[in-house]
Amino acid sequence: MEETISAITTPLGEGAVGIVRLSGPQSLAIAQKLFKSKRPLTKDNPRFLTYGHCENAQGELLDEVLAVYMPGPHSYTGEDVVEIQCHGGVEALKAILSATYEQGAIPAEPGEFTKRAFLNGRLDLAEAEAVMDIIQARSAKALSAALRQQKGQLSQKVSAIRTGLKDLIVHLEATIDYPEDDIEEVTYAKALEGINKALNEVGQLLAHAHTGKIMKEGLKTAIVGRPNVGKSSLLNALLQEERAIVSSVPGTTRDVIEEQMLIEGVPLLLADTAGLRNTTDYVEQIGVQKTKEQLAQAELAVVVLDGSEALQEEDKNILREIKGRDSVIIINKADLPIKLDKIALEQSVGAKNVLTLSAKTKEGVTAFVAWLKNYVYGQGANVDTGIFVQNARQERLLKEARTSLQSALEGARNQEPYDCLEIDLREALAQLGAITGEAVPDEIINEIFARFCLGK
Repeated sequence: MEETISAITTPLGEGAVGIVRLSGPQSLAIAQKLFKSKRPLTKDNPRFLTYGHCENAQGELLDEVLAVYMPGPHSYTGEDVVEIQCHGGVEALKAILSATYEQGAIPAEPGEFTKRAFLNGRLDLAEAEAVMDIIQARSAKALSAALRQQKGQLSQKVSAIRTGLKDLIVHLEATIDYPEDDIEEVTYAKALEGINKALNEVGQLLAHAHTGKIMKEGLKTAIVGRPNVGKSSLLNALLQEERAIVSSVPGTTRDVIEEQMLIEGVPLLLADTAGLRNTTDYVEQIGVQKTKEQLAQAELAVVVLDGSEALQEEDKNILREIKGRDSVIIINKADLPIKLDKIALEQSVGAKNVLTLSAKTKEGVTAFVAWLKNYVYGQGANVDTGIFVQNARQERLLKEARTSLQSALEGARNQEPYDCLEIDLREALAQLGAITGEAVPDEIINEIFARFCLGK
């Protein structure tokens, strides 16, 4: 028989209300031993929040509480659940939790409530993962995307792709079993059509995979450039406050200044770094080394150049350093006469990634923000309704499915035997199914839910 688990589901600390949750077949029986009220918890009175108090096995008063019984399968876990709401102090919560253990409950593992919801069919794996995304959302848009995923938006899309692949596999199997009815041209044409459709849909999900990751975790951004080009001024302009020290003396910034911020819904992990240059100053050398480390970790490099001067050798070294990486080039100090050869720079790195602005007057900062939004959300993506892959596991499975589908497509083009096509299609089917939790090994499931917070 499944054990009954219990845990505190609210953060420990001082607060108005704290909650202890029980889930499992003995939830009601355990709660009935603890909860004392003129209207006790019973199977005949479910989903009714009742006032009373809690006592331990020795009859000692623990706290005045509200309690509710929610019978399975119509509960969060799909099992019988009882929640006890007490005062939100650490000692009251710990006392009630200990009392549930005295009566036979066992401590819940991290994520075990949601894991049981998954195992009992209340949520699929993608929906369960979205629960933690809701808890950890750093912006309103991240929360909205996580809520859509928790309601099954991604799962429904993946399910639709899998349905198309299943239909194609059935068609191929029928052709293999009844070869006398086969018309090869029609069968291969149908296979090409179905595989291309699945590839396009998987490609659409992958096209915005980085968007979901950024909304969830933030975009790691490093502002780099040689000394005194305006890196700190740009940081201050974005933050709209004097966070970094601005000085005309080169080398003022000697350590990495990190800030978290939202720019029109885009969560940024922004790092203002020491100027990159050769220096004999020991402390500045440490700052330069930290800058290089920060740049190596960043997902986006914001290279700041001084527009009032021609391109320097140190600028060229930095541009070589970020070659092949996601980057945007900022020609700063647009409030001064521009001496930097912008046309040559655009020809070298691409015009769409070169912007001109003045961190001092804020001219052009809006265009930079627009560039950031386009980089994160992409062309044609609807941030408020779009489907976004929200973790590396889902992205990896989609990439594996794409590889299998590409192999099947090549086979269909070469009119390889149907059973060879079927092998690739079944691999893609399994990889997509793993996103929602079909045929996922227990160790993977345990690993996923171990990342959840305790009590969820």
